Amino acid sequence: MDLAVILTYRCSSKCSMCYVWQNPTLPEAEVGLPVLEKIPHGISYLNLTGGEPTLRRDLGEIVDLLYPRAMTLEISSNGTNPERLEPIIRKYPNVKIRFSLDGMGEVNDRVRGEKGGFDRKLQGLLRLKEIGGCDLGFAMTVQDDNAYQLGMVFDLCQRHGFELATSTLHNGFQFHKGDNAPYDRAAVAHEIQGLAGQMLRTANVKNWFRAYLNLGLMRKVLGEPRLLPCTAATDFAFVDPWSDVYACNVRPDLKLGNLKQKDWAEIMDSPPAHEMRRRVAACTHNCWMVGSAKTAMRNPRFVQLPRLAPLLWVVENKMRAHAGLPIRSGLEHRMTHFHRDPAAPHRPFFLDTAVPRRAHSVSKADYDTFGPFENR
Repeated sequence: MDLAVILTYRCSSKCSMCYVWQNPTLPEAEVGLPVLEKIPHGISYLNLTGGEPTLRRDLGEIVDLLYPRAMTLEISSNGTNPERLEPIIRKYPNVKIRFSLDGMGEVNDRVRGEKGGFDRKLQGLLRLKEIGGCDLGFAMTVQDDNAYQLGMVFDLCQRHGFELATSTLHNGFQFHKGDNAPYDRAAVAHEIQGLAGQMLRTANVKNWFRAYLNLGLMRKVLGEPRLLPCTAATDFAFVDPWSDVYACNVRPDLKLGNLKQKDWAEIMDSPPAHEMRRRVAACTHNCWMVGSAKTAMRNPRFVQLPRLAPLLWVVENKMRAHAGLPIRSGLEHRMTHFHRDPAAPHRPFFLDTAVPRRAHSVSKADYDTFGPFENR
């Protein structure tokens, strides 16, 4: 099973597509080491995320505790405090680090509300590489405001030996947002298609399967159904800063239990967990995020191998890419006829704007404050 632990909702960025930073947690209320000790050994993929995890003063201790319990441990950071990760990388050079980068230069800084953010992230990741980090990269949320720079960000990663993970706009409790949607879905999907072709033309096998993941992003952006069924609460789960365990980071109604109150095995085999799995099977949200996508792509018996459908698509389109042909997406009709979405409100930028932050100490009421939402 994969697991993401949201260590905090405090954040030093002011992103246009995520309002976690406006709704920070109180440090004394955030999930602590005694609760994290309940996470079992044998986790396939464990992601420490936020908010901004480097704002946790005990991040090094958390890594010491959880590193032996996972085949892969990732820290997902905004990259504005890279020096706080240096002691961790010196000790655990194969900890996976991903810095959020939403464009080149001023584009990233505007979208993410970070003065000098681009330069700090790039120099910080180069420094982590210099001291021995061996699984470093950027993560980009592709949207109208930066999609045209997707290829440039990928080229930047290729030059420096960094990985690139991609996602797109979603609504959900982790983001405190219910109005995220592309303005021009076809234009965004077109840029993602170009990235998929770039990835297939590399010699990196990971990139080939990331191309398939990006095919799923194209479908999400164009409002098409998921490529593969969601396996939330079966193959992955989330722990929020108040120790609540959820099937996913989208629906606050898919709560499995609380890790302060129960052990991990009790939660995952409880009546609420079985009920949540039934709800997941009937879920109408059209999501395609890294957590739900990569677990859905895995072979259920041999988790290091892909399912047959992604494998066959990669083989076919790897050959097409090398022959100079466009990838086969099956979405050509949508790319031609799907234009602007009049229901999508424009997202404001906050780089030079002061916005009050409202600290929270409990969970459910806070997740309800931004009202109903849907991913479509």
